[in-house]
Order: sequence, then structure tokens, then C-alpha cells
Amino acid sequence: MAKYNITEKKEKEAVYRSLVSPKLMDEMKDRILEIIVMQKKYKDKDYSAKKLADDLGTNTRYISAVVNVRFHMNYTSFVNKFRIEEAMAILVDRRYQDLRIEEVSDMVGFSNRQSFYASFYKLMKMTPRDYRIQHSNFVTERAKLKKKAAKKGTE
Repeated sequence: MAKYNITEKKEKEAVYRSLVSPKLMDEMKDRILEIIVMQKKYKDKDYSAKKLADDLGTNTRYISAVVNVRFHMNYTSFVNKFRIEEAMAILVDRRYQDLRIEEVSDMVGFSNRQSFYASFYKLMKMTPRDYRIQHSNFVTERAKLKKKAAKKGTE
């Protein structure tokens, strides 16, 4: 049975690759990054693969093919990766230390707490709360060491 799954997967990958030429795939990859990352569409809860396809003048099968082949993940995982990266920065930023985890989740584009926690844990192997605690302590310790070093330098 395992052999069947491997064959099935290879056939599926071959279909994805044949949908779009490598040149067009590279162009679409760049345009997808421009829209999702540079324009920060990942923060928009309602920005779907369908809306991306419309913005690029193509269809969702092509979007799916490009994201799968060039980024090795599906559209949702691709978008969530950028959301989690931004959430990680916010979670350890002192300016946002009073924000609840749910508020951070909302800021980066997740529509609910559960999908944020699941995506965060899948990528980071820890909860957002644990990440904040662990990395805030690290940031605080670094700041203390810098102060100590600066103080020694003035003595």
C-alpha cells in the first residue's frame, strides 16, 4: 500500500508541474510574493486564493500549482507562515507586551484563536504564549547584560 501512495504522490506532482511552464511559474511566484508579502495581503483575513487568482488574472488551480511546486506547501500554509513570522516579532516587541495573544492573532490576519495556535505550534513546536515567555526572558537578559557592560565601560 505504501508503494501505491508514493506512485500516487509522484503522479500528483507531475500534474502540478505540467499545469504551468517553469518560466510562467517563476513569474507567478514573484507576483505572488509581491502581493502576499510586500503588499501584506497575508494580514487580510478575507484574502483567499480566489482573490489572489483574480488579482493575477489566473485561476486557483494555477495558484495552487505554483505555491505547491515553488514553496512546497499549500496556499493556507504559505499565508500562515508569514502571519506566524510577524506574530513572532510582535510577541517579543516591548511595545506590544500588553497585548493579549488573541489580539496578536487578529493583528496578523488569523480569523480565530484556534487556527492561530494550531499554525503557530505546527511551525514553532511551542504555543505563542510559551514563545513570548521564552523569548521575552531572552530579550530582557540581553538588555541587562548590555547595561552591565555599558556601566563597566564608564567606570
